Amino acid sequence: MIKNWRRFVNVIMCLLVLLLVVGCGSNAAKPAEPEVKKIKVVTTMYPVYEFVKQVGGDKVDVVMLIPPGAEPHDWEPTAKDIIQIKSAKIFAYHGADFEPVEKLLHKDVLSDALPVEVSKDVKKLEAKHAEEEEEEEHGHEHGDSHDEHKFDPHAWLDPIAAQQEIKTIEQALVTVDEKNADYYKQNAETYNKKLAELDEQYKKALAGITRKEIVTSHRAFGYLANRYGFEQLGIMGLSPDAEPTPDRMAKITEFCREHKVKYIFFETVTSPKLAQTLAKETGAELLVLNPIESLTEQEMKDGKNYLTIMGENLVNLQKALK
Repeated sequence: MIKNWRRFVNVIMCLLVLLLVVGCGSNAAKPAEPEVKKIKVVTTMYPVYEFVKQVGGDKVDVVMLIPPGAEPHDWEPTAKDIIQIKSAKIFAYHGADFEPVEKLLHKDVLSDALPVEVSKDVKKLEAKHAEEEEEEEHGHEHGDSHDEHKFDPHAWLDPIAAQQEIKTIEQALVTVDEKNADYYKQNAETYNKKLAELDEQYKKALAGITRKEIVTSHRAFGYLANRYGFEQLGIMGLSPDAEPTPDRMAKITEFCREHKVKYIFFETVTSPKLAQTLAKETGAELLVLNPIESLTEQEMKDGKNYLTIMGENLVNLQKALK
């Protein structure tokens, strides 16, 4: 009985040893997973960063040079930014004179990075400045700080123009990483479907608007207004630092009173002081209309993105225009 028991225990022990040896052997035979190197893309501002992330997915490592909460109109490239660009495969910027990138588009700065102007194939809107706006309304000129923009650069606010920017980003990624072309194409098509749905939401929601003008902090919403059939009256110019003259402030105040404007739009990144002053003078309320040039740190933490903020903008536009 005892001999049989010992024999049984010995057989079990031999089987356990055999299993351990086989297991170790199979583990040793497995080759180590090769680390997949991501494509480094350096971007200037938030919309470019977001669009590259959507197309590139987990194949790209995306860097944004203008930090959350910073006013992108004030950005100047630093030595640290140049180091980032030198180590990238792609340097993506929005273009249309938005960012000061002229000094960055030289071989000694770019090194091997492919420069990509994301808005290059978008049909640009010519910049309309305050004095032109007032000429149209009143038939004569009024002074105002001049914006130096030839074109309105805020094309990403038009979901149709944004689709073209997505295609440009897809082409750039395929150029530097052809083996993943199908992956980038699929991501671009998926995101462009979401942008097409966004366009439909805007069309449907703003189809019955009774008002045709909005008053905004700065003249950033030309593409959006042009696409969906309303007009913007900007307190400031295409850049938020294009300060209005006292005469222009008086004219806007008069416009708000005459047209019974109920809402003045302000932004999350730039100072709301002028919008607050105008609201106080006219009895209007304040609402956010986000140009999505930059997200605040809190917005990033809350998981907000281009699509969610465009949705919030639509809700506030409906409120102001109906």
